[in-house]
Amino acid sequence: MAKLYFSYAAMNAGKSSNLLQAAYNYRERGMEVLLLTSALYKDDPAGKISSRIGISADATLYTQETDLFSLIRIHKESGRLDAVFVDEAQFLSREQVWQLARVADHIGIPVLAYGLRTDFRGELFEGSAALLAIADALREVRTICECGRKATMVVRLGPDGKALTEGDQIAIEKATYVSLCRRHWEERMGRKRPD
Repeated sequence: MAKLYFSYAAMNAGKSSNLLQAAYNYRERGMEVLLLTSALYKDDPAGKISSRIGISADATLYTQETDLFSLIRIHKESGRLDAVFVDEAQFLSREQVWQLARVADHIGIPVLAYGLRTDFRGELFEGSAALLAIADALREVRTICECGRKATMVVRLGPDGKALTEGDQIAIEKATYVSLCRRHWEERMGRKRPD
């Protein structure tokens, strides 16, 4: 029985490298996979998933307008397809998450989505909220704060190196992000400590 999986984390936890390793494992066993990534942060016009540790793979780009169910069904009809991997899943629309669930439920192909849970303001992304609500399996990919605790939050730094407290949820320009535990996130965001 195929499922919809969501692996989530703060920035720099290794989500993309985990995705690439899992896709490699499928391919090593002679299986065919489809890799998808958001067109928002494309470094390559053809589409590519890259990890900070230097591994990468070609991928099909999706936008908010892409009908993922149709795209995957057409890909399946043109040949074998054993799994679908989605990077930057936080940028999916709610409807696209449902399309991925239908891929698992009606086409019988497992879908493994990887992405951020929250933005720099501590708010859920639309795609992440939908995945947390309907995915069959949730997995937290862990990273650590500068203090050694588990990092669950992220701050976006401005040009002056200070945490931004306002701004668009999605910043297309190359911004600097730092993963922090909730306590240090609150400190950087200027929130008051309890008395």
